[in-house]
Amino acid sequence: MATFKIEGGHKLQGEITPQGAKNEALQILCAVLLTPDEVTIHNIPNIRDVKKLIFILERLGVKINKLATNSYTFKADDLDLGYLESDAFKTEGSGLRGSIMIVGPLLARFGKGYIPTPGGDKIGRRRLDTHFEGFIKLGAKFRYNASESFYGVEAKELKGTYMLLDEASVTGTANIAMAAVLATGVTTIYNAACEPYLQQLCKMLVSMGAKIEGIGSNKLCITGVNTLGGCTHTVLPDMVEIGSWIGMAAMTKSDLTIKNVSWENLGLIPKVFQKLGIKIEKINDDIHIPAQDSYTIQNYIDGSILTISDAPWPGFTPDLLSVVLVVATQANGSLLIHQKMFESRLFFVDKLIDMGAKVILCDPHRATVIGMNHQSQLKATTMTSPDIRAGISLLIAALSAEGTSTIHNIEQIDRGYEAIDERLRAIGAKITRID
Repeated sequence: MATFKIEGGHKLQGEITPQGAKNEALQILCAVLLTPDEVTIHNIPNIRDVKKLIFILERLGVKINKLATNSYTFKADDLDLGYLESDAFKTEGSGLRGSIMIVGPLLARFGKGYIPTPGGDKIGRRRLDTHFEGFIKLGAKFRYNASESFYGVEAKELKGTYMLLDEASVTGTANIAMAAVLATGVTTIYNAACEPYLQQLCKMLVSMGAKIEGIGSNKLCITGVNTLGGCTHTVLPDMVEIGSWIGMAAMTKSDLTIKNVSWENLGLIPKVFQKLGIKIEKINDDIHIPAQDSYTIQNYIDGSILTISDAPWPGFTPDLLSVVLVVATQANGSLLIHQKMFESRLFFVDKLIDMGAKVILCDPHRATVIGMNHQSQLKATTMTSPDIRAGISLLIAALSAEGTSTIHNIEQIDRGYEAIDERLRAIGAKITRID
């Protein structure tokens, strides 16, 4: 288990470029299974979860050629479908939640798709019903081996249909859409997720020859085609990483420029951080965070305490609520965080309390933060990262704290942030990796 040693209290300075979007990359990589033709993908983040998925694709028989650090070609023209029922796949596929999205493309192209119960963050229940209910509506037969926690769907032919999703699941929408593009007839997906990363997947599928209407809305109409071809695709910058850098700059009173952020795909992220009192300047396609000694949380117009909560796009992403919470600990004012989606994601606040933060965990979904306005700095401590987003939040806290902090289980942070220690050292952070 690797560890970070962080000497806090140092201001950061300079420019940082966000990596490719983790959540988009996991969808896009699964889509290469829909065609025997070559697919080229640029700006793939070099992070643990993505590398795990690339490893699984290679084991499945996809021919992979690394063009550069973040660019690859994929050719799925001779797959070993027997791997899907092997003990190796049952082990390797269970280590990554994103592996669930290979099922839709395999079902569409080969009439069967299997997956062990996928792993990932321990942030609460993350059910798979939306995925498999969608496949069943398209005509697939579902089976589940409880003793091995192994799921399977099979179909001789998928047929387009109308479906109203019970939740606007991003991965569920992506999986069903990838199955529907090769189904017979028209599939209508209502209450579809419409996050920029899902839009990117749909645009990629269209460039491969798919027929999709309603991209960017919560209603997708997909007319099935017989085959898809190759394409070239570039992954968006990671909006969650961009939000993390905004929060880090504010907490450490730093002057930081975030390069090439794709402003049009950030949604409410800049506005939410501005509600915390953080100054954000738009310079072309960059974000500049000027150094500021204090930031004041805006109350509602009637004077009541501000609440920041997560919601499906274009609402605020749940992946940044942990960052907002830690940034609020040094704000001037108070804030209520309402994490609606996952019931275990706020449990990391006990570590912030140990550092001196004033946080009241109201219940598994809500926490009240009483900001200290930098009058009382957080104190260094030893902690363990429970998941990706809590991990980056604890790292932000450690960078702003007095003294030297230790964060164990940083593999969780590596799952979502590429070479984060190297990139932070380049802008002045005192951070050391100990393997």
